[in-house]
Amino acid sequence: MDLNTIETVVRPRSRTELPAWADGDACLGGGTWLFSEPQVGMRRLVDLAALGWSPHAVDAEGLTLASTCTIAQLDRLELPPGWNAAPLVGRCCRALLGSFKIWNVATVGGNVCLALPAGPMIALATALDATCTIWSADGAERKLPILDFVLAPQRNALAPGEILRSLSMPAAALARRTAFRRISLSPNGRSGALLIGTRGPDGAFALTVTASVKRPLRLAFDGLPDPAALVRALDEAIPDALYHDDVHGRPDWRRHMTRHFAEEIRGSLEAAPSPGAAS
Repeated sequence: MDLNTIETVVRPRSRTELPAWADGDACLGGGTWLFSEPQVGMRRLVDLAALGWSPHAVDAEGLTLASTCTIAQLDRLELPPGWNAAPLVGRCCRALLGSFKIWNVATVGGNVCLALPAGPMIALATALDATCTIWSADGAERKLPILDFVLAPQRNALAPGEILRSLSMPAAALARRTAFRRISLSPNGRSGALLIGTRGPDGAFALTVTASVKRPLRLAFDGLPDPAALVRALDEAIPDALYHDDVHGRPDWRRHMTRHFAEEIRGSLEAAPSPGAAS
């Protein structure tokens, strides 16, 4: 879509070239959402791709993704064999339904910053204990857990002029076993419920709930809970008003699928591990 209110496009090559923030500014990543509908209040685009950030880095500490890393770049990434959660990356990428054209421009940071309940990069980041690195307008930098970054549908914790620089996921989280469940109302529809379970070598269990709820949730347990305890924990963490309600699913259906998938995930991670595999 043509954005006929845009007067200027700025392409900074370094942080020092970032312009002072003004009303009507918007950061441009891949633009797959930005150019999908009118943006009547926007006057200037700041093209983050011009900064030339390396899309990803893998080291002994874990995985770091630049906010401008595309879905295609993430999907092609080869992760160390000891990281049992590696298959989760591809599954979350494929939960972002789109053509190869979309995959090659849509960014991890854009998916996270848009803060839609169905955002699969939000699910991936939450399940893997991601920390957001944020560039502040005054030149400072701050860190924020992903659970504190995504606040509500299309609402995040960025202040005016702040930029999501990267997401970092620790190696310990990537070494956990995982189980993934997703459903939508149609074969190519937006996720109505997307849940991820992880279990560490110490037996600790965590359940990430996204898409069915308005903001991501992560329930943590010292060990694997029994079915009744898991349902109680879900009911305590998710009041009725927190279930999302739109054309992609009614709250009662989303609640049912959340409970159903939670038990499937619990059962999957209760079984003996299959080396290097996610379920």
